[in-house]
Amino acid sequence: MSRYDVLIVGGGGSGLATAVSAAEQGLRVCVLEKHTAPGGTTRIAVGSFTSNRTRFQNDAGMEDTLAAHVEDAGQFAPPDIEQQNNASLRHFFLKHSAEALHWLADMGIRFQGPNPEPPNRCPRMHNAVPGAKAYIDTLVGRLQTLGGRLICGASVRDLWMVDGRVKGVRWVGEDGASHEEEAGLGVVLAAGDYANASDLIARFKGDAFQHIEGINPNASGEGHVLAEKAGARLLNMDVTYGPEIRFVPPAEGTFQDLLPTTGWMARCMGWFSNRLPKRWMEPFVKRLVVTWQHPEDALFEAGAILVNQNGEQFTDECQSPEREIAIARQPQKHAFMLLDETLIQRFSQWPHFISTAPEIAYAYVEDYLRLRPDVAVEAPDLAALASSRDIPVEALSTTVHRLNHERKKDGTSTKPPLSGKRWVLLGPAKAWFTTTEGGAAINERFQVLDTHDQVIPGLYAVGQNGLGGQILWGHGLHIGWAMTSGYLLGRQLGAQRS
Repeated sequence: MSRYDVLIVGGGGSGLATAVSAAEQGLRVCVLEKHTAPGGTTRIAVGSFTSNRTRFQNDAGMEDTLAAHVEDAGQFAPPDIEQQNNASLRHFFLKHSAEALHWLADMGIRFQGPNPEPPNRCPRMHNAVPGAKAYIDTLVGRLQTLGGRLICGASVRDLWMVDGRVKGVRWVGEDGASHEEEAGLGVVLAAGDYANASDLIARFKGDAFQHIEGINPNASGEGHVLAEKAGARLLNMDVTYGPEIRFVPPAEGTFQDLLPTTGWMARCMGWFSNRLPKRWMEPFVKRLVVTWQHPEDALFEAGAILVNQNGEQFTDECQSPEREIAIARQPQKHAFMLLDETLIQRFSQWPHFISTAPEIAYAYVEDYLRLRPDVAVEAPDLAALASSRDIPVEALSTTVHRLNHERKKDGTSTKPPLSGKRWVLLGPAKAWFTTTEGGAAINERFQVLDTHDQVIPGLYAVGQNGLGGQILWGHGLHIGWAMTSGYLLGRQLGAQRS
């Protein structure tokens, strides 16, 4: 049995941030990551970190306040969701977020921005260059330099408790061997969200959602299960970001994956990203938009329809989340969006776009045809279009004929029949949960609380495991919390030992 000062369950953004911060305080740390490589959901994210009163804002001549950010952060989620927010904890997070952002920048991560995102009243979105993998690669390198340990392929099965105190963990390696690790100061849960945990989704959100997958297939909620077994109170487990429709990611990876995250090339990209004219940066940003951003509901409101692999229209496209539930029940759990000539023309110029990173870049039909040929195809007629995606030609033609008959018959319909000599099919697209808002109750020392709001000794939670009732809708808040909570907890644990 090994003994460390701190054991961290999960090697994503929050876990690595905790490990590095604690190691910088001279603590002996070990990160246990179930996957074969670190990164978690952070690694596949775009990489935005939203913060206030940053030196990047100051350099750009922008004035910001904590109070303004606190107010603006409350405008992203619908009122019924926002009312579930832990206001004091979110205030605490936003108060300290710039410290964590500067810590990461001093470590070598380059940021582009700040960029606007309404309803934020001023630009607050700082984007890691070339993307979120910069956080992971930089933190792993820093952890290795500090002598911290990272064990991949380590699946934590139980928390080891003695007299109500968490003393360590039991885990199983890829070879099936069992191990025990002891933590002198505590165990930190940093295992990510439960977006792909069908049992937890069904239990807290409802059986109708259990077939919808998480965008990260490894987001299976182990940290939440461990916390609950230890007696933790779980908050907001029914609140999820999504389900929403997104196109499947490129099978061969993305252009962003090829870019370096450390070294002189990364430094050059960071320098140029803040100095090149916006029109020069837009092609790069558009690649991210067509890969990770969801298609706008305006497509369906204007008349585009969803068809499955059999060429059948299977749902009312304007009803969400019913349409996402329906997509998850289709063959191969995917669907295609059908656009006719009129819709293609409409969604080829401002203000009608298919997807966007708000006020940064907009992607239109031609962008998808050029940058994502794996999910965008055009043809002069329905037969050629259907054949390009192995959809039965007759079935798709029948679907469009029936739809047009109904739209012509219904005098109140605002959607015109589908017709023309140019057609586009977008997809496959799936229904995904992007992330989840449920987490263990914690205090501002990141100690996990039980159902009576009492501290569970020796147990801490950060990131998605330790959301503590916060609602963090809007780009850059989840990564911001992951990094800020890890940074603060590592420093706190160092002070605790001394």
